[in-house]
Order: sequence, then structure tokens, then C-alpha cells
Amino acid sequence: MTATAEQSRVDLYPTRSAGTASVQPRQDKVVWGSAESGPMDAATLAGFEEKGYLNIEELISLEEVKAYQAELDRLAADPAVRADERCIVESKSQEVRSIFEVHKISEVFAKIANDPRVVDRARQLLGSDVYIHQSRVNFKPGFEGKEFMWHSDFETWHAEDGLPRMRTVSISISLTDNYSYNGPLMIMPGSHREYISCVGATPDDNYKQSLVMQGAGTPDKETLREFADRYGIDVMEGMAGGATMFDCNCMHASNGNVTPYPRSNLFFVYNSVENTAVDPFAAKNPRPDYIGAREFTPAGR
Repeated sequence: MTATAEQSRVDLYPTRSAGTASVQPRQDKVVWGSAESGPMDAATLAGFEEKGYLNIEELISLEEVKAYQAELDRLAADPAVRADERCIVESKSQEVRSIFEVHKISEVFAKIANDPRVVDRARQLLGSDVYIHQSRVNFKPGFEGKEFMWHSDFETWHAEDGLPRMRTVSISISLTDNYSYNGPLMIMPGSHREYISCVGATPDDNYKQSLVMQGAGTPDKETLREFADRYGIDVMEGMAGGATMFDCNCMHASNGNVTPYPRSNLFFVYNSVENTAVDPFAAKNPRPDYIGAREFTPAGR
């Protein structure tokens, strides 16, 4: 084992091993680049440093939104896509919930996943070239869209995918209007500065259940209450074409959607090429490549 590999195996963020939950300070930087290294100015980077997220009012045009919506409809109606293991359906309604590795399934979505408007921002925040750790389209249909419980993505990516450090950022691109009442993303601003170690071992093939309804890796209610009291909750409202970028350790969730108004988004996760996956830290085996990539070709190159 090389020195670099040995360093990657040092577990700075243990989880799913102790009998009680614990909270520890973040041990990694939040912003790795500078205002000179990308399209965002110093004030925007400072806001991301403080809150753990930033909003982009108009990342893509309305014409692009329409094209992506049409591609969503095409994928959701394609029997071959629905039969693919990368397609996740709601357990009761059988509506499509998510389609993973969408940048490999669809040439349309491959282009935006590698677009400078997205990739250059990710490079700036992470201070290096980046690769796509995960991509998906999310559907939250009217009347049927289910909730997603509070969690830190990094806890799962560390425990089950083997990402060593907090050097990963996600972007959610809205393809429908996000109202306060149709299940938008919610974030506890500032929560990215603390890491919650969760209770309970990782079940074998946990991803098969967690992609439909979370279990392992969900913080306990008392800790979540303390976080909500301390940090508050911001609701990511906005028009179609806008986007939210957020740090991998932000505590976030979304409510169910009982309104008639669907909510759909593109979701890309960019990880630094200097933080590539090793063996999982709290699971027997890594999740499938379509959920947590183990091929690290830089995006946008």
C-alpha cells in the first residue's frame, strides 16, 4: 500500500459503529479554490463557506428547461429504462422516483453534466479537477412524491462508497418551479461544519432499500432537533432553470409532495480527483458504480 493509499484509509469520520450518535467538528476545508480560479466572486464563495450552499437564479435557459423536460418524459416512458436497475420507482405508486447514471444513459444530460457553467463552479469550490461521483434525475410527481429524511450525503458516501474526505459538492438543477409546498430541497445552513456519526451497522446491499426509503445513515431525532434549533432551516424555492449547489456534509431533506404540482430536478455530484474512492469505511462492499463511481475521468475535459 502506498503512502497516499494509507492516508486515504485513515478514518477521520467514523460512523455506524458506536452504540450512540456523536457530533464532531468538520476537519476539512469548505472552499478550496479562490475568486481568481473560477466564475464565482469572493462574496459568493464566502456565502458558500458560511452557509454550505449557494443559489443560482438562472443557470440554464427556459429553452433548455423545455428540452430537458422532454428528455425526462422520454426516459420515464421508456420500458427499457424502467426495467434498468438504475431506475428507482416509488414502492406504492410505481411512479419513477430517480434514474441514476443519467449522464451515461442520455446524451442530452451528458452535455449539461460536462458543461462549463456547472463544472467550472465545481472545480472552483473544490480546488481541482472533478469527476462525476453520481448523477441522477429526480421525479417528485404531484400527489405521489415521497419525502426524503434528513441526512448528510457525505456520511453515506464515506460509509458505503469510500470517499475519504469532505471534498465533494452537489448541484440540483430545477426543471420545474420549486414552491415551499411541493417538496423542495431544505437545508440547515451552517450544518456542514459539524459531522454526525450515525448509529447502526450498514445492512448488506443497503442501497436497494435506501434509494427508496432511508434507514442506515439517518441521524437520530434528538440530534436533528438540536441541529434545527441551532442552524434553522432554509427552503430552496425558485423558478425552473435555477440551481442550488451544496456541500456534501449539509444536513438536508425534502418533504413529500401532496400538491398537484410536480417537482423534478437534475442532480450531479462532483468529487475532487484528489479525493477518489477507496474501500468503504462502514460497509462490506461498495455500492454499484452507477451510484458511486469508481472511474475517475475528469468532467468537462
